[in-house]
Amino acid sequence: MRFIVAGLGNPGQHYANHRHNVGFTVVNTLAQRHEVTFTRRHGKCMVTDFCLGNSRVILVKPQTFMNMSGQAIARIVDFYHLPLDRLLVVYDDVDLPIGAIRIRPEGGSGGQRGMGSIIEHINSQNIPRLRVGIDCPLDRTPTASYVLQPFYDDQKSVISSMLPLAADAVETFVCEGVVAAMDKFNS
Repeated sequence: MRFIVAGLGNPGQHYANHRHNVGFTVVNTLAQRHEVTFTRRHGKCMVTDFCLGNSRVILVKPQTFMNMSGQAIARIVDFYHLPLDRLLVVYDDVDLPIGAIRIRPEGGSGGQRGMGSIIEHINSQNIPRLRVGIDCPLDRTPTASYVLQPFYDDQKSVISSMLPLAADAVETFVCEGVVAAMDKFNS
């Protein structure tokens, strides 16, 4: 059985440590854990894969900008002919506290434009997702500017501690399903 785990972010080194790229960071953590690297390009995505139990997990990092993620994700889902319940999208969420994770089997975009683009291009909200909390700006910084900044020093340690947990949540989703992952990781 195949699964696609798509981490959202913006391509390029300039954006690498920004809050908006935490989806990339989670899939990079999985790649490191399973000793694979993103060396292949598939359409508008960088991809790698590994086996987990009886499943093949395809890790995907769209190389479009965040707001156009749907173009890349729709193509790769079509290529593999996967049902949407075997796609997991990982992205940042300003409405969750820093380092919190939430798994849902479906829903709207919650204002996250990358997820909105995927919903639009796939024409469905029935897409499992792992939302990673990046907190909201404490000052008057506009959200669009806040997500395109690096984490504050005190946030970096929280995010580092969260990464293995997020990787565990993805692996649980693949091996046991979305309900089991929700039960274990939505606290």
